[in-house]
Amino acid sequence: MKKRLHGSGKLFALNCIFMSVAFAADDVSIAAAPADKNDAPVQLDEVVVSGSRTSEKLSQTPMAIGKVNNEVLKRDKPKNIGEAINRIPGVAWVDLGNEQHMMSIRQPMSTNAVYQYLEDGIPIRPLGVFNHNALNEMNMAGSDSIEVVKGAASSLYGSNAVGGTVNFISAHSSPTPEVSAGFRNEAVTGFQRVDIGASNTWENLGLRFSEYSSRRTANNWQMYSRGSKDSATLRGDYALGNSLVHATLTYNNLDAAMSDSLSPSDYQTRPGYDYQTFTWRKDKATRLNLGWEGETMPNGLTSVTLFGRRNDHGQLPSYTIFACTVSATCPTGYHGTVNNNGVSSLGVDAKHQQDFNWLSSRLIAGLYLDSTSNTYKSDNLDVTRNPATNIYTGYVPSTAYTTGTRDYKTDIMNTALFAQWELSPLDKLRVVAGGRYDSISYKFANNLTPGAAFGAPNETRSFGHFSPKIGSTYAVSDRSSVYANISEGFTPPEVSQLYGISAIPNLKPATYDNYEIGTRIAFLDGALKLDSAVYRLDGRDTIVSYTIAPGNSVNQNAGRTRSHGLELGLNWTAGQFDARLGSSISSHRFLQYQTSAALDFSGKEMPQAPSNITTAEIGYKPAENIRIALEMVQQGAYWMNNANTVRYDGHRLFNVRGNYKFAAGWDAWLQGRNLTNQLYANNASSSYNGTGTYNPGTQDRYTVGTPRSLMVGVTCKFDGKK
Repeated sequence: MKKRLHGSGKLFALNCIFMSVAFAADDVSIAAAPADKNDAPVQLDEVVVSGSRTSEKLSQTPMAIGKVNNEVLKRDKPKNIGEAINRIPGVAWVDLGNEQHMMSIRQPMSTNAVYQYLEDGIPIRPLGVFNHNALNEMNMAGSDSIEVVKGAASSLYGSNAVGGTVNFISAHSSPTPEVSAGFRNEAVTGFQRVDIGASNTWENLGLRFSEYSSRRTANNWQMYSRGSKDSATLRGDYALGNSLVHATLTYNNLDAAMSDSLSPSDYQTRPGYDYQTFTWRKDKATRLNLGWEGETMPNGLTSVTLFGRRNDHGQLPSYTIFACTVSATCPTGYHGTVNNNGVSSLGVDAKHQQDFNWLSSRLIAGLYLDSTSNTYKSDNLDVTRNPATNIYTGYVPSTAYTTGTRDYKTDIMNTALFAQWELSPLDKLRVVAGGRYDSISYKFANNLTPGAAFGAPNETRSFGHFSPKIGSTYAVSDRSSVYANISEGFTPPEVSQLYGISAIPNLKPATYDNYEIGTRIAFLDGALKLDSAVYRLDGRDTIVSYTIAPGNSVNQNAGRTRSHGLELGLNWTAGQFDARLGSSISSHRFLQYQTSAALDFSGKEMPQAPSNITTAEIGYKPAENIRIALEMVQQGAYWMNNANTVRYDGHRLFNVRGNYKFAAGWDAWLQGRNLTNQLYANNASSSYNGTGTYNPGTQDRYTVGTPRSLMVGVTCKFDGKK
């Protein structure tokens, strides 16, 4: 350890060593990075933890990483996670209402399991049970910062770390007593939120509590859109000699209506309309991480984190309601489902970091074990609909239709070994090489009689994969660096993809080769910073869900895909003004994807893949306690279907933010969204496959974006600082 502390009353100082550059779980480091022969310039010395599972200067990290720091989170007070991370070039969190969402990071907008979501470096969900809505299980009020690794990172974080990895770094305790509270209201959307927080350090013990409760009332612009969420995080840190023990307990409870997408006609003429009156999602997630880290040998730091998860996800989803021919098994003409997906996990993440004087090298190696019990139950419903209004009015359990009924349990075991070696063979050159081997097993047990109606027979299935990585950074000058990276990502079939249907499909793991080069440059004495990257992501055996007809889809490997693009980030600060620009230009294409003898989508652009996404903001501070900012969000056009015959034209939105800080810890703020009141879609899709009759009224669907709205809020903070 570079510095030793003795006696009591040193917790916050020890926190500064352990956590000023990394926080909790496997991302904590008290051993400083090797003293490189060429220190990073001040303009490029931001520290990240997600690029190597330990603290490291961004200038020495050979991969594209975007970071939203604590200052920005506190200043801008984002309404949801998307408003925080969408400013990072190449990142698009797609709003589906009430914190439900899809994601796009170097991939089309989709629900596919190609992302890894972490809290202090620990996955918030187990392998094989990906939930595209999983970020609604995060407590943003308890986060100090958010880091996004773009591109394949399976060599560090295992399966699903393909398009991107989002790591939420929890906030540790304050050195002096601190209490905060906040309230915000947005009348148009019926949204209200209350935040409370408290923190302090007593000798060797530090605690922080962060909680928010949000409500969306039924009285707003959109029919059937009520929702509520309660989210709380308690973090504790205890200085134990020259080591640190920390624990983080997070609880999230989401109860939200699940609104429906609209037909083209309703989207244009009555965008606040909704066909649903009873669909819902109820997500409860509890996570506990207990970690220890300390110096176990000279210049060597060991960390061990025990973790547990308990998730209960129930839903009556709008997307499983579909029309059927009236018959004895379909008396109402419509079917639906109600289901519950439970997760119970225990695991350990252990890591050792050893620094060497030889070539300023460093070895990071570790072990990851995750044992999960996953239960799933689904029952069918007979749904009624008013033909005059198209509104679904009610449902009853189906007694005759049994196809698709499910009740199973899957025991999932993920064992992984990983290692990464870093060294500087030349003064200005840093080389990183590493890899991870994952072993995954599914033990599936069907609680029903296997068959066409009740699912697949019992079985045990295993997958194994080694994911390598090699990259380097080169300091061109004291204000610029370049990097290159070749890495691999992979994702095995999900539990639901294998066992959600009657016959187990012959699905192979999907693998992705990632190639990228980038540069980071500081101009004008650091006032202007550029971060850019060019990438290519080649996928093999990408698992896609192909819709045969509404309510009927199959999973299959898509052959080969290719995504490539340019990401550009600019940040500028000069006196009273500041500005940022984040833009990505990309193409996502099926190189080989044939669903049948008659349908071949090879060479087509992948659907829901905008060619350009840009966010830009300019801020003005006429005084130290006032800031006003105008933001533009632009999403380019994209194809809505595989056949590239139905297109969404994209949109451009303008938002405004204003903050005013009073004395004694009070501040007031406002946020205006969609100032021009543009009609736009957060998501647009079509099931038309390019053959036969095209019927947009039944095949095209639009998830409507929020009209012009104004949010106002006030926060107060009292602390013991002198």
